[in-house]
Amino acid sequence: MKRTAAVLIATGVLALAGCSSEGKGNDGKAPADPTDAVLKVARSYQEAKNREDWRTVCGARTTRLRGGSVAECVKTNTPSSPTPEESSPSPDFTPPTYADGSTPQPRTRPSASGPDRADTGPVSASDVVEVAAVEDHPAGYGVLVTYTVKWPGKEATTTRHALRLVQEGGAWRVDQNEDIQKGDMGHGSPVRTALSGG
Repeated sequence: MKRTAAVLIATGVLALAGCSSEGKGNDGKAPADPTDAVLKVARSYQEAKNREDWRTVCGARTTRLRGGSVAECVKTNTPSSPTPEESSPSPDFTPPTYADGSTPQPRTRPSASGPDRADTGPVSASDVVEVAAVEDHPAGYGVLVTYTVKWPGKEATTTRHALRLVQEGGAWRVDQNEDIQKGDMGHGSPVRTALSGG
């Protein structure tokens, strides 16, 4: 009887050891697939960047990519409003005159709602791939984000970025952002290529 109990206990221990070595966590469950979470963060990050919501953008970046605190990142990326002295010429200012007697048109300043801001279409996130560590970027997942850009009076163009997402502080955060050109799309994994520097 004692021998049968010892065999059963040994078998149970081996079975438990076998479960933990098959890619499952300590709780016996397979690790969660990060694809959905990574896609959601990538899409939210790019949507916030397109609408210039710097608090959300900076909060979704790794400490390394931010280059400081979230508040410092927001301050760095938020354009300052021109002071009255910057926005209007001084009373004794005389614009230059061309040989034909004309003067140059004043330069328009970018504004949040003016004609110097492009309209962007919906953001899609796809093509999740594992990416190895390179230079100062840790290993993580690469995601392709795509959206259209439409400037007033011009044809819409498609913009593509490769984002590297890594886990930091228990959350997925963006650690790298690289442009992908149209010609790169037909060669292997453009996301992996862009994020590996080659």
